[in-house]
Amino acid sequence: MSAERPTLPPVRLHSDAELARDALSAPLFARAAQLARWAEPGVPVGVGGELLQEQLAAAVEHLGLSADEDGAGYAAEAWQLAVDTGLVEIEETAEAAEEGDELPDDAAAGTAAPGEELALLTSGSPRDILDIWLGGMETVLADAVAPDLSEIADQIADGGELDLDAIDWNPEEEAELLDGILGNLYLLTALNEDPEQAVPLPALAASVIVPDDMDEPTDDILEEVSEAMMRLDDQFRVLEPIGLVAYRPVDEALIEELDEDGATVKSSEPLEDEDVSRYGMVRLTPLGVYAVRARMLDAGVDAPAVGDLTDKGADVLLDALPGYPEPLAQAESEQWLAARSPLDAARDLLAAARGDDEDAPLRRLACQQTLSLCGPEAEPALREVLDDRQLGGLARVWLAEHGATDVPEPSQDMIFWLTVDTIAAQLGAADAAEESAAELRALVEGLVGQHSGFFETAWRVDHPATADVLEAMGRLHPDRKTAKEARKAAFKARSRQGS
Repeated sequence: MSAERPTLPPVRLHSDAELARDALSAPLFARAAQLARWAEPGVPVGVGGELLQEQLAAAVEHLGLSADEDGAGYAAEAWQLAVDTGLVEIEETAEAAEEGDELPDDAAAGTAAPGEELALLTSGSPRDILDIWLGGMETVLADAVAPDLSEIADQIADGGELDLDAIDWNPEEEAELLDGILGNLYLLTALNEDPEQAVPLPALAASVIVPDDMDEPTDDILEEVSEAMMRLDDQFRVLEPIGLVAYRPVDEALIEELDEDGATVKSSEPLEDEDVSRYGMVRLTPLGVYAVRARMLDAGVDAPAVGDLTDKGADVLLDALPGYPEPLAQAESEQWLAARSPLDAARDLLAAARGDDEDAPLRRLACQQTLSLCGPEAEPALREVLDDRQLGGLARVWLAEHGATDVPEPSQDMIFWLTVDTIAAQLGAADAAEESAAELRALVEGLVGQHSGFFETAWRVDHPATADVLEAMGRLHPDRKTAKEARKAAFKARSRQGS
């Protein structure tokens, strides 16, 4: 099989315009933009660019938040995001910039005003907006894996040195865990026919904790899953306001139970839907899918999206489609075809489908599936290859399905060549999808049942995959006598091919 197939399945992305609207409406980003506009007259700020107490109270009021600790926290987070993304720019005062100056805690060290990036939210392109949002999302991701500041404050208040081990925080491990979780969420979204289906938090935590070869998790592993689940609960609460995930948090009563009893999530116990939801449910939003994919691309991961191949040649399309889930393969093919005339597209596809290499049968299968989406305008291209040994069979199938007349009957050699080619393609597809095995077994049984003396003719077929196909038929056919005939035919085919 080709080593150049995508390492990840493709995803459907919303348009840049839709994603930009999602970014602008994400609560944290929307508040940051509001505060950036509010800062237009110039706002006094502290040494780190933070709002002073009086200005923070005014920001809370401007955002319409409650005048309590939570409201102040939301406003401070939004202000920090505005600073980090360039929506707000800080200019230090001359006095604060002088070396050795110490200012009172409530004294201004500078002035904040709208930054150049703010104008792009209204006058820039959707991609400009998304670039600013992505920068903010990275800041929020860093916040999500940061330690509990209250524990650090306690250490410093006690006069001790900062000890990261004592607060059970390893920045690399935390970032790695969250990256793994987001990667698994991305993969589940790509493979799921319903991208809005949420994932239970225990299952998501287990996906990065439980070893693949472990049949039954040990108590120690289950404890790790529970600990990871609670860390993820905190992290997803931080990530939801930026629009990365849609999250239903862990039930507070359940958290108390886990804290009091030291209990762990027992994956072996079946849970009702309502019980599962108590443990937290999460999914990537369309904006989240876009963001995680952008991070993967930056890291050098091959993360395709539907539409990537629209401007590529037919050879690239046919090489890629066998690795795509069926609905996404069709969506990719539809976009590729929409960019071309039906006749030109059909000719390009047929030319790219030729070949005697190992992947050629899969290319022809992908070609046949893509051509099935073409209308009658493509018919001349199919008629042009009726006498082609490799393409004549699939051309006749297409013409028959489209009700064409005056189509010559195929020779027996062409029928058997197409049969071998089709099974070879199905074998290649089954390598990538185990669920295809049952369909392939049914195909083999049907073919042998329809043709008496099938193997006596099949071993003579001049196709590079003949022997491999016959061996596979011997493995797949449930009847022992028929399976033995298939193996004998495979031996003859190998002898004939001199291998």
